[in-house]
Amino acid sequence: MTSDNGYYMYYDKSIISDEDAESLEKIIAACEAKGVKFRYALENAWYTASFFFATGCHSNWTMDAEGNFNAVDDTFNSAAGLAAMKGMQKLAKSTCYDSNADIFTDAGVVITGIWAAEDAAAHFGANLGATDLPSFNVDGKDYHLGSYTGNKLMGVKPQSDAKKAAVLSKLAQYLTGEECQNQRFANFQWGPSNKAAQASEAVQANISLAALAKQGEYGVPQGQIHGSWWDIAKVLGADAKAAASDADLQTALNEYKAAIDGLLTMTDEQKSAWGVIGNICGTNWDTDFPMTKINDTTYESAVLELKAGQEFKVRQGASWDVNFGVGFNGGNIVVEADGNYKVQLVWDGAQTGTVTLIPA
Repeated sequence: MTSDNGYYMYYDKSIISDEDAESLEKIIAACEAKGVKFRYALENAWYTASFFFATGCHSNWTMDAEGNFNAVDDTFNSAAGLAAMKGMQKLAKSTCYDSNADIFTDAGVVITGIWAAEDAAAHFGANLGATDLPSFNVDGKDYHLGSYTGNKLMGVKPQSDAKKAAVLSKLAQYLTGEECQNQRFANFQWGPSNKAAQASEAVQANISLAALAKQGEYGVPQGQIHGSWWDIAKVLGADAKAAASDADLQTALNEYKAAIDGLLTMTDEQKSAWGVIGNICGTNWDTDFPMTKINDTTYESAVLELKAGQEFKVRQGASWDVNFGVGFNGGNIVVEADGNYKVQLVWDGAQTGTVTLIPA
């Protein structure tokens, strides 16, 4: 249906030349000199992975017939992974670095995707530039930043009525065909997957999609990934920023590997256990606070000191497959007032559950 799920670089052409846009180090220097932000969400694993893909690392997961993850081939904890951490540290420790890539305020560079095209145009105006991600240099070797790539599919629900199934299949073919893809591009700037639509003058002239296509040469298709991997990997950006030595960087990779391995050795009890996770109690969506089973439908945490504005959810098995916030797999719950609370979940065993904060 689309082929535009990826990220690339928007930048200010009055600050960064086309040549300098190819070098992470030169971009950082330009942003520091002008006092503008280099916005790159390195506390989001989807973006953090770009440095590891650059140096040749991978994290490939496999599932059994029931859909359970049973193996992983992950090379982040390696010499190549250490090079990735060194490269990431160059940006993370810079005064121009900002991990919030959802806004363009004070930005000279923002790493984001097609969904931010209008904001980029409004912010940079006539100085808008868009291109693939740059390269960085570690120990005398250049590495071009990678990225995740993906597209959106349209499914047809299986039908017992063969005629109905045929009609729905025809409808789906039409909705994902050239005509509708061209209309969606015109109306919403969605990047087409249809080759004829991709070749149209309008699509070819779109600088955002051109940048995405250029970055696609270095992209890694996003496959099935264990839900907890996103929490485990996203801390690597913060670890790179905090590290004072290569030994610290290696320690972060060791901890990452231990957490990955732990996902595949969880007991049935651990997989069914509930926990509270968020930017709470000094953590940043990387720690599950355990909940105790009170009865067949009720689970409660220990007393937690929560602050107004903090956000959290409850999830099962340290995974995002089954979680509750504002409803099943819904939005985060926001703490309204400072206090000590127990987090309570009342759950029906399926997709109905209520999360309540109980003052303690």
